[in-house]
Amino acid sequence: MTDPLLLPRVDQLATASGAYLLDSATRVSAPDELAGTVAWLQSVLRPATGLPLREGDGDGAGISLDLDPALDDEGYRVEVRPAGVRITGGSTAGVFYGAQVLRQLLPPEVFRRSLVEGVEWSVPAVDIADSPRFGWRGMHLDVARHFMPTHDVMRLIDLMAAHRLNTLHWHLTEDQGWRIEILKYPRLTTVGAWRASSQVGAGPDATQDGRPHGGSYTQADIREVVAYAAARHVTVVPEVDVPGHSMAAITAYPHLGVGAVEVGGTPVPEPRQIAVGTEWGIFEDVLNTEQSTVDFYKDVLTEVMDLFPGTWIGIGGDECPKAQWEADPRTQELMRERGLADEEQLQAWFIGQLDEHVTAAGRRTFGWDEILEGHGAAGARPMSPGATVASWRGMTGAVTAARLGYDVVACPDDQVYLDYRQSDSPDEPIPVSIVLGLEDVYAFEPVPAELTAEEARHVLGGQANVWTEHMDSPRTVDFLVFPRLCAVADVLWSDAPRDFAGFSARLDHHLLRLEAAGVEYHRASGPLPWQTRPGVPGRPASREDRAAYIAQVTANIA
Repeated sequence: MTDPLLLPRVDQLATASGAYLLDSATRVSAPDELAGTVAWLQSVLRPATGLPLREGDGDGAGISLDLDPALDDEGYRVEVRPAGVRITGGSTAGVFYGAQVLRQLLPPEVFRRSLVEGVEWSVPAVDIADSPRFGWRGMHLDVARHFMPTHDVMRLIDLMAAHRLNTLHWHLTEDQGWRIEILKYPRLTTVGAWRASSQVGAGPDATQDGRPHGGSYTQADIREVVAYAAARHVTVVPEVDVPGHSMAAITAYPHLGVGAVEVGGTPVPEPRQIAVGTEWGIFEDVLNTEQSTVDFYKDVLTEVMDLFPGTWIGIGGDECPKAQWEADPRTQELMRERGLADEEQLQAWFIGQLDEHVTAAGRRTFGWDEILEGHGAAGARPMSPGATVASWRGMTGAVTAARLGYDVVACPDDQVYLDYRQSDSPDEPIPVSIVLGLEDVYAFEPVPAELTAEEARHVLGGQANVWTEHMDSPRTVDFLVFPRLCAVADVLWSDAPRDFAGFSARLDHHLLRLEAAGVEYHRASGPLPWQTRPGVPGRPASREDRAAYIAQVTANIA
């Protein structure tokens, strides 16, 4: 059977008679290559059950884990009988997902982190065989607008893994803060990680809180998060955003800005000093396109690639205004020297330089759909064939990229931007853009209907995007992300026909797990009193207005 991600109620699951009862004699056995999964399973089952769950030798063990190369790589099979539980997977990841299913089959209280009395830890007798629809099942997390400490990031990774999401797109740099330590350029964090104030609310009536905000991750922090994620079969894709959204970097190193040129290590003329951004939005301060600036970011990416061993390295490319380049004589001179017809081609040249650096290191570039801009009338690509496009401005980028032969991750803002308001209720805190309710998100389809079967193979999967301008604490992230992320996870995992009523029924039980895990999710009845933000202005929009804007800004790649 292909079972949806959020399992039905326990009493609906039994496909064989009886149940398996975990007790003090239960042992866990597995071959050596699954030792990490055994350790994880023990770590999540012991706190609430109080059971020792010692390792066994495979002879009569209560829970046995094994590999079966006949299964799909991330596929698994769970067989529960009164005599024990057997979990097999096509890889260590598949076994891990099967172990997550075992956890879901237990009472929801198993998600608590201390001993729970009076619960019978029984698992219904079932047979479940499953594998995912997509290989990229992700969540994007912006920690640049509001910094999130490592322990909170790792908590989110645990929640991702519980939903069998396997990719964290970690947005680490922005106008409002630079969050990753770069040893060669320490001012990126000593200066660029801090801002004087933060915007409160959205739209023309937004104010400032007057409170300094900041934080950054040391390279030791980064390695810890990456290793923690890997143990849960989550790959972390870092993003260093260029050439726009770079005010924090320019604040730290002013010679990176337009109008400042570095010759022989000396900035000429005197660079213009700006400040780390305190407002949300798109700003005209962007990087200059000197070779010295390109080399600066190659140095940055070299350190980033040393910290993140995964395939993809994000270089952003989104929302880069061209006004400074248009007005700057030196930038115009560089365009003529490089034979570039316009500023879009200049951006493509800049991105292409970093793409070559990433590709030469054996990695693949990951960027927003703006990296398709400036490819020329003949369709010549500024990027390497391995580049991957995150289609966020609707699905135009996904269609264009797939037809050009690029791989695609679908994350259209009108379907999976989890900072958008969840209803049109006046109680929604800081209402942003269009309404994206749970049913709207559940309707997310990563593969555009207009693609041929061959083109559709370029769609690797999808991700939900979490932008934190208006999420100033992990509690607020919980409220805006859950349970909508559950819907995204269900869609990306299962190829079953969509059934929102069935999903909602399964979600009712799943919410008990979220409550046990301490997740402060958005309730169907609306925000609780402390989840509202009375008096803080928002920026709501209609779907018609949003669609017209997206059509306008994607006309050059359509």
